[in-house]
Amino acid sequence: MLITIAWRNLWRNHRRSLIMLAAIAFGVWGMIWMTSLMRGMVDQMIDDAINTLSGHVQIHATGYLDDPSIEHTLPAVANNADLESLLNSEKVTAWSQRIRVPAVVRSERDVYGVTLIGIDPQREKGLSFIADSVTDGNYLDAVDDKHVLLGRKLVEKLETKLGRRIVLMSQDPDNNLAERGFRIGGIYDADLEATETSYVFAGIETVRKMLKMGSGVSEVSLLGHDYRNVDGLASDVRAVADGEETKTWLELDPYMASMLGVMDGFILVWFSVIFLALSFGLINTLLMAVFERTREIGLIQALGMPPGNILYMVLIESVIMLLIGLIAGNLLTWLTILPIRDGIDISGVAEGLEWAGMSSTLLPVVKSSDVLLANGIVLVLGIAASLFPAWRASRKVPVEAITRIQQ
Repeated sequence: MLITIAWRNLWRNHRRSLIMLAAIAFGVWGMIWMTSLMRGMVDQMIDDAINTLSGHVQIHATGYLDDPSIEHTLPAVANNADLESLLNSEKVTAWSQRIRVPAVVRSERDVYGVTLIGIDPQREKGLSFIADSVTDGNYLDAVDDKHVLLGRKLVEKLETKLGRRIVLMSQDPDNNLAERGFRIGGIYDADLEATETSYVFAGIETVRKMLKMGSGVSEVSLLGHDYRNVDGLASDVRAVADGEETKTWLELDPYMASMLGVMDGFILVWFSVIFLALSFGLINTLLMAVFERTREIGLIQALGMPPGNILYMVLIESVIMLLIGLIAGNLLTWLTILPIRDGIDISGVAEGLEWAGMSSTLLPVVKSSDVLLANGIVLVLGIAASLFPAWRASRKVPVEAITRIQQ
C-alpha cells in the first residue's frame, strides 16, 4: 500500500518530478562521463610511461640510477637461476634485459646526444613500444643485428634518412672512446617527441661488442598483471635479485605516480560536488511535496496511519525517484560512450598534449568500480538526504495539519 501511494504521489506534480529526475540522471551521467575521460587520460599517460621502457618493475646495479654509466652493470639474468625462474613464472607477463648508456650519434650533417639502448628484439615485443612503433624500414631481427632504430624527429634533426650511415660513440669500461658505424634500418614514431629524440636502439650483442663489456646488462625490466598492484611483484624480485636495486614504476616515475593519486582524489571530490548539488534539489522537492500534502497527511494520520508509515511512504517516494534517475543516468552514459568507444581525436592540440605526456587520441575508460561508486553515493546519500523531509512529514499533528490548511 505504501509503495502504491508513494508512486501516485510522485506523479501528482509531473513537472516537478520530471525536473528532479532529469537532474539526477544528468548528475549521474556527469559523474561517470567526466570520470571516464579522466580515467582514460591518466591510464593512457601511465600506459605510455610504462611502455616507454619503464615496465612495472626494474632491476639495476646499485648506483646506476644516480650514475647511468657502463661502470654500473648487472650480471646477465642467466647467471641467477632464482631470478630467471621468477621471470619465467606466471607472475611475469613479459621481461627483457637491456644495455642503456649515454652516447652521441653523428650523421654526415649533425651531432646529437642520445641514450643508446641495446635490446633483445624478441623479448621487447609486448614489453615496450619499440616493436609496434617502427613505421619505416624494419624492426631489429636479432640480438646481433647490425642496424639501428632511430626516432623520426631525431632523423630530421640529423638531416639523414633510412638506409644512411650514422656513427655512435660512447665509453667502454676502461673509459676509452668506443664507436661504431651503423646503418639506419628502421625509423620509429613515438607518442612523445622527446622519446623520438632521446633513444637509439640496437641489438644487445652488437652493443656489447661495441662497448667491450662482456655479458653484463644495465637493467632488467618486467611486466606484471596490474600496474596498480606491483608491490608484491617487486618484493618477490628483491628476494632473488642478490641485493641489486629494484624499483617499481611508481618509484621510477614519481610524476605519473602522483597523477594516479590525484585521479583517485579527483573522483571523490567530483562525486561530492555533483551530489551536493543534487541533494539540495532532492530535499527541496520532497519538502515542497510534503508541504502541499499537509492536509492529506493530517487526514491519513487521523484515520489511523502510524507516523512511522508516513516516514516510510516519503522515503519510498524518494527511493523510487532515485532509482528511476539512476537507471536513466546510466543509460544516458552508455549511449554517450558507445559512439566514442574507439577514442576521441584531439590531435588539434597535439603539441600541448605531447608536453603533458599524452597522445592525440583520448580513450574513455569506464570502470565498474566507478559506476558502482557513483550509483551507491547517489542512492545511499540520497536516502539520507530524504530523512529530514520524511521526518517532518511524520511529525505533523493531525488536528493542526487539517486546521492550518482550512484557515
